[in-house]
Amino acid sequence: MTDRSNLLADCGSCFGLCCVALPFAASTDFAVDKKAGQPCVNLRSDSRCGIHTRLREKGFQGCTVYDCFGAGQQVSQVTFGGRDWREDPATARRMFAVFPVMRQLHELLRYLTEALAMETPRGLHEELRSALDATERLTASDPETLVELDVAGHRAGVNELLLRASEAVRAGFRGKRKERRGADLMGARLKGADLRGANLRGALLVAADLRGADLRTADLIGADFRDADLRGADLTGALFLTQSQLDAARGDAATVLPASLTRPSHW
Repeated sequence: MTDRSNLLADCGSCFGLCCVALPFAASTDFAVDKKAGQPCVNLRSDSRCGIHTRLREKGFQGCTVYDCFGAGQQVSQVTFGGRDWREDPATARRMFAVFPVMRQLHELLRYLTEALAMETPRGLHEELRSALDATERLTASDPETLVELDVAGHRAGVNELLLRASEAVRAGFRGKRKERRGADLMGARLKGADLRGANLRGALLVAADLRGADLRTADLIGADFRDADLRGADLTGALFLTQSQLDAARGDAATVLPASLTRPSHW
C-alpha cells in the first residue's frame, strides 16, 4: 500500500473534534450521554483527553475504537487554517458540520488507496485512480462546499468501484464463495469456519465466535466486529479491514493479521 500517512489520525494536530462534534449515548460503549456540539466531559483545554490511557476502564470503550482516518487534522489545520473552534461560535458550528463529511471522504481515500494496491484489470485501476483524485479534490474544498456535498451519492459511486475490485481479487478462490453481505451473524458460531474469499461486507458479527476461522482475502468492509472472538483466526490479506475493527474485537497472539495493521494492546 502506498504511503498515506495523512489518513492516520494525528490528535496533536486536531482540536478534539471527535470529542465535541459527535454525539453519543450512555451504553456499554460510553459512560454518559453527550449531544453533538457539546464537549466531552473528559476533553481538556489543550484538546487532549484527560483519561486517554484509562478509557476502557472508565466506560468509554467506544472512543478506543473510533478512527477519523485523519479527517480531524485536515479540518483543523487545512479547511479552517488552524483556527480553534473555541475562538468563536460561528467557526465552531461550521467546523462541527464539516467534520463528519470529511471523515467519510477520508475513509473512502483509505479504501481507495488499498484497492489501488490490488491486482485489478487496467480499466478498473484507472477508474479507482480517478475516484481517488476526485475524492482528494473534495477534501480540499471550502467549508460551504463540504457542507452542501452529496457525500452519500459520492460514496455510492466509490463503493461500486470498491466492490468490483474486491470481486476481481476474490475471483481467484476456487469453489463456492460465501456471499454473506449484510448478514446478521451476531453471536454466530463460526469457530474454524472456512471463510476464504467470503463477502462479509457490512455483516453484523458482534460477539461472533470466529476462533481459528480462515478469513484470508475475505471482504470485511464495514463488518461489525464488536466483541467478536478472533483468537487464532487468520486474517491474511483480508480486504478493507481497518484498525478500528480489530480494536473492537478480541484476539490473541495466534491471530494472524495483515502486515499493515497492528495487534491491539488489549488483546
